Amino acid sequence: MTVNSEDSWHLSKSVPITLIFGLLIQAGAIVWTVSMMIGDIQDNKDDLIAVQARLERVEDAVHNQAVSMARIDENIKAIRQAVERMIERQQNAAYEPPN
Repeated sequence: MTVNSEDSWHLSKSVPITLIFGLLIQAGAIVWTVSMMIGDIQDNKDDLIAVQARLERVEDAVHNQAVSMARIDENIKAIRQAVERMIERQQNAAYEPPN
């Protein structure tokens, strides 16, 4: 197969320079847009890492608060039982069976 010079691709002189300039501007805009998107994606990735670290700290704080609440609950139960025993002793001491 022979390639004829008339069949090969070429740019005609009738193509306006403004079209070529417009295509170059459009290509530059696409490259700029993609680079901005990549930057935004990286910023979002960094933000996600920071949010995950913060979430871990919050989860630790919530866990520690739950443990503290459980301890407080147990202390309240022990205090209540001690107070009830003291009341029972006072009632038993105040009540003396008749002789």
